[in-house]
Amino acid sequence: MLKFVTTPRDMPEKRPPDLRNRDFHEIYAEYADAKAREQASRCSQCGVPYCQTHCPLHNNIPDWLRLTAEGRLQEAYELSQATNTFPEICGRICPQDRLCEGNCVIEQAGHGTVTIGAVEKYITDTAWEQGWVPPIAPRRERAESVGVIGAGPGGLAAADALRRAGVQVTVYDRHDRGGGLMIYGIPGFKLGKEVVMRRMEQLEQGGVEMKLNCAVGTDISFDALRSRHDAIIIATGVYKSRELQGPGAGAVGIVRALDYLTASNRRSFGDEVPEFDSGELNAAGKRVVVIGGGDTAMDCVRTAVRQGAASVKCLYRRDRANMPGSQREVANAEEEGVTFDWLSAPRAFLGDPVNAVRVQQMRLGAPDATGRQAPEEIEGAEHDEPADMVIKALGFEPEDLPTLWGQPDLPVTRWGTIRAEFETGRTGMEGVYAVGDIVRGASLVVWAIRDGRDCADAVLGDLDAAGAALAAE
Repeated sequence: MLKFVTTPRDMPEKRPPDLRNRDFHEIYAEYADAKAREQASRCSQCGVPYCQTHCPLHNNIPDWLRLTAEGRLQEAYELSQATNTFPEICGRICPQDRLCEGNCVIEQAGHGTVTIGAVEKYITDTAWEQGWVPPIAPRRERAESVGVIGAGPGGLAAADALRRAGVQVTVYDRHDRGGGLMIYGIPGFKLGKEVVMRRMEQLEQGGVEMKLNCAVGTDISFDALRSRHDAIIIATGVYKSRELQGPGAGAVGIVRALDYLTASNRRSFGDEVPEFDSGELNAAGKRVVVIGGGDTAMDCVRTAVRQGAASVKCLYRRDRANMPGSQREVANAEEEGVTFDWLSAPRAFLGDPVNAVRVQQMRLGAPDATGRQAPEEIEGAEHDEPADMVIKALGFEPEDLPTLWGQPDLPVTRWGTIRAEFETGRTGMEGVYAVGDIVRGASLVVWAIRDGRDCADAVLGDLDAAGAALAAE
């Protein structure tokens, strides 16, 4: 260990931009075994590991890095899996530059961070290849039943933990495949779909029942679910897109980011997608403008490049340093030919179908309530940006679940998210829990996994307490 002084940081090789921007395969190669050991050996084994502290799951990062450096990969995987339900997914899509790697001590000392995410991905992919990932096999079966609404990362993490404890688990999801945004929101060049489907198969083979194409409130009522199960976990995520304002915002050619990404991902599965075939959700040959600065915006611009767009430009109202998305993703997008217009916001949309965006130049003023500098318009600084397709990537909001499900007593916040205890997921309705984005608002996959695992612990505790009380009567 402690080789960071003599061994430089070295990420896995990326495929050249002019090759990777033609397909949807993952862009990073795997580490070779020797390279993984070398990079893991750069860890300084801090007495206070800030990488672990700043990981939402508090993964035992220094310990599995040491095991990797020593060639003890199976032990490294087992330690990683102990705190993370889906380490191979987090290794691919977590914004490590803002979490573990961004808080690496040797990074702060100027030696370049340990490549934590790449090593995490390597040890878990190796575990799958070597057959070190055991099937879910509870030591004993329990009679209690839990229904999980939503097959995204939070719901699946809860389902995994509950099933391992022997609980009977049924997952309900309105889509035809499980995985949530990991399947239909995140492009394959960041997260290969086979990686997610492999975990879905493990859950089903372990006894988790999947009820797909099942929309709560339409195909089955929330009350029916409550009567069927001893507990309900709501893990629907947030899917309602924030809308653009301004003249012409309803023009043909202005599309939602999630609709656009879902069409692309469905196409990769070989599904029939009429909106793609018609060109409505296909960027081929078009001048594309994406509005937003988060990870969803980065997914959109990089997808548009791969679809053969004539040009791709991203407008963001703040500067590069203040954007919420991963800086690594921005760099990848720039390598692939995306142009960024910082300190720019849409003022109006011209034509119907749209043919241009009127862009207002901005500057950063005084900090707002969150402490970030608020963008201000520069009077008279405007220009028209040609566009055949405009993609709205402004973030997501919760749907009105109390109305959709006919549950006026379901407690929500003023933002429309479900009001629940952060550490347990308990809501004000008996036996009803909530996790992930539907509680936090749009957030990271790793936080949803954390919420799902914590909630599963709370559900198990409450089921045990209920069983003990019943036995005492």
